[in-house]
Amino acid sequence: MNSKFKILDVVALLKDMPEKNLIMGQVGTIVETLGENVHEVEFTGKHGDTIALAAVDSENLLLLHYEFETA
Repeated sequence: MNSKFKILDVVALLKDMPEKNLIMGQVGTIVETLGENVHEVEFTGKHGDTIALAAVDSENLLLLHYEFETA
C-alpha cells in the first residue's frame, strides 16, 4: 500500500461529512486501513468519547504533526 497514513496517525477531516455529523477540521485517529486509500477513522470528543467512526478517503484527510519534521 502506498498510503502516507498508518494506524494511530492523528488526522483532521478536510470536508464536511453531514451523514456522520462531522465537520471539516474534526480531529480523529486512524484505527484501520480498509483499502489503499481508505481508512477507518475514530472521531472523539475532548473527553475521549467516540463521536463517530467513518471510512474516509486519504484525499479528505490531513496528517497532523506534533514533532518538528523537515519538509
